[in-house]
Amino acid sequence: MIEDLAPVPDEVTHEWWEATRESRLLLQECNGCKHVQHYPRVMCVSCGGFDLAWITCNGRGVVDSFTVVHRAPHPDLETPYMIARIRLDDGPTLVSRIVDSDETELACEARVSLDWQEISGGYRLPVFRIEQ
Repeated sequence: MIEDLAPVPDEVTHEWWEATRESRLLLQECNGCKHVQHYPRVMCVSCGGFDLAWITCNGRGVVDSFTVVHRAPHPDLETPYMIARIRLDDGPTLVSRIVDSDETELACEARVSLDWQEISGGYRLPVFRIEQ
């Protein structure tokens, strides 16, 4: 566990971070145009509306880009590790770590499933595993 990565939730991100304590990945859905977005924002990036609701992500998607990191930006992060842009089945994309996989298994269009990495403060970060 990386001790000094505890988030500082604000009025926009508080509910999202609280859901991570229960291993739930929330997305925002605009009640006006039904656009689904991630990361949490004050307004819809599609129509500019402010009537947003939280929905729970199904936790599955595909890799559409990735890299392998060999020099970590933090001394507690072991290298190498894999970072991927995940195109969620629920619509949005997010950037996350790929865990418990060999870098030779990682490829664009690889199916992935949500998992969680504990950080300080009882929060968790969404990470993904390659589906077998």
